Amino acid sequence: MTDVTLLPGSALHHWQWQSHAACRDLGSARFFHPAGERGEDREERDEAAKRVCAACPVRTACLAHALRTREAFGVWGGLTEEERHTLLTAPGSPRRSAYAPVRQGRPR
Repeated sequence: MTDVTLLPGSALHHWQWQSHAACRDLGSARFFHPAGERGEDREERDEAAKRVCAACPVRTACLAHALRTREAFGVWGGLTEEERHTLLTAPGSPRRSAYAPVRQGRPR
């Protein structure tokens, strides 16, 4: 599940990129797998979603949002949840620190 504490806020400028997304009117079924979907069916759905993303004018903003908020499901910015997880957890990855969650509380 997305960590809602990492969402950018309600100001319109944080979300305006979505109005230009190629997926805007396509529905979510193409981008989020149904329960139990595996193997070839899932790969085909993911590839169809990635084709939409490939031509999207806001792909970079979409991917940045998904990485920053730790979107746990679906294809965002042309990457599946597994691909985003790999980016976020790879040792030495610039994305690992750039999109690390902000920790609050006392310093240790």
